[in-house]
Amino acid sequence: MLLAFSLQAQFSVSIQTPADFKEQEAILYTLSGSKDIIVTKEQNKNNSWAFKYPKNYSGMMKVYFPNTNNSISFISENKNVNIKLETQGNKVTNVIYLDEANELMNNIQEYSQKKELILPALAQIKEYYKDNTEFGKALITEMGKLSGNSTIDQAKHPFVAYYNTNYTKFLSNDAAKKVSQDQVVDFFDKSNDMLESSSLVRPILVAYLNNGGNTNVAQSVDKLLDRLKVETPRGQTVLSELIDIFDVYEMTEFKNKYLSLAKNLKCTITDRLASTLKSNANVEIGAVFPSYKFQSAVNTTAKSIADVKAEKKVIVFWSSTCSHCETELPKLLEKYNELKAKNIQVIALSLDSDKDSYTKKIAAFPWINDSELRGWNSSYTETYNVHATPSYFILDANNKIISKPDHVGDVLTYLNAK
Repeated sequence: MLLAFSLQAQFSVSIQTPADFKEQEAILYTLSGSKDIIVTKEQNKNNSWAFKYPKNYSGMMKVYFPNTNNSISFISENKNVNIKLETQGNKVTNVIYLDEANELMNNIQEYSQKKELILPALAQIKEYYKDNTEFGKALITEMGKLSGNSTIDQAKHPFVAYYNTNYTKFLSNDAAKKVSQDQVVDFFDKSNDMLESSSLVRPILVAYLNNGGNTNVAQSVDKLLDRLKVETPRGQTVLSELIDIFDVYEMTEFKNKYLSLAKNLKCTITDRLASTLKSNANVEIGAVFPSYKFQSAVNTTAKSIADVKAEKKVIVFWSSTCSHCETELPKLLEKYNELKAKNIQVIALSLDSDKDSYTKKIAAFPWINDSELRGWNSSYTETYNVHATPSYFILDANNKIISKPDHVGDVLTYLNAK
C-alpha cells in the first residue's frame, strides 16, 4: 500500500496573475545541473495556471511565459507551491510566494544580500555615531540582526537547508577561500540527488577550477572525474557541465579533450550529456547547419535558413544589449555591400527579449534579421550550442559549416573582405 502511494506521489504548482496579464501559455521546467528540463505546458484558466508534478522532486523549478517573455524561479520540496504575481504592462514586477518553503527561501536570500551588501556599509557608518545615541543604538541593533545566522529546520525544509548550507560553504565570499579541492571532490562524490537540481553544480565547478589554478585544469578535472566515475549519471552530468564551461570561457583545448571523452563512452548516455553531445555535433565543421524556420524575418522572403540561396552564408547570433556586438557588427556592416556582391548573405539571429530595442537596432542592418524575442530562452541557443554573443558560423552553398570564426575580423579575413 505504501509503495502504491509513493508511485502516485505528486505535488502541484499554482500561479495566479492579474486579469490584465495577457498570457495564455506557461511552461514548467525542472533543473538538471544548469540545464532547464521541460516538464509540461498549461493554458491560462481564469488568470491562473495549475501544474501537476507526478514524481518526487526537491530542487529548483522555473515557469516561463513564452508570449510575454517572463520567467519566475522557485523551489520545490515535494510539496505544493503557490505563487501570486504582480504585473504591469505584461511584465512581472513582483513575485509573492504563498507557500512556506518558498517564503522561507526568499527571506533567506534577501537576508543574505543585505548581510553581504549592507552590513559592511553600516560598519563604516557606525564609526561616525556614538553607541549611546538613538541612531547609534539602531545601527547596533540592525548590525546584530545582519550578523547572525538564519536557522533552518532541516527535517521540515530539506532543500532549503541543503542549498543554503552548501552555498555558504562553497560559494560565499568568506567560506569559498577556505575550501580545498579535496572537499569539493568529496562533496560531488557523496552529495545526495538534490545536487543536480540545486543550481549549485556549475558555480561550484567554476570555483573548483579557479581554486586549482589555470595551470592545473586537466589535473583538477581528471581528479574529479576519476572519483565520480564518468560512466555514472553524476559523472556524466559533471562532464557535460565541464564541456559547457570550457566552451563559455573559450578553453578550446580542454573542451575538445573532454568532448572526445564523452563521445567515446561505451555506457548508456544520460539525457543531460546527450543534449550536450547533440548541440556540439550540430555545429561541428563539416556538419550541415540545422535549418531554422524564421519567425518574422525582415529583408528576405525566405522562410528558413535553408531557403536562403547564396554562395556562402554568415550566421551571427547577437543581441542589442551586447557590448561586443556593438563593437563588431558595425565592422561587418562596413563590408556588407562587398560581401553581397560576392553572393555572401548575412543572417543575424537575435537573442533579444525587448521588441523595441531589437526593432530600433535592426533598422541599421540591411541583412536578414530575425528573433524569437525570448532572450536566452530562444530555441536556437541549444540547437546551435550558443553560449555567448556575438557567435559566428560560415556556411557554404549547401549549408555545411566551413568555419566558426571567433571575431568579426576573422569572418572578414576568411571571406577576403578585410
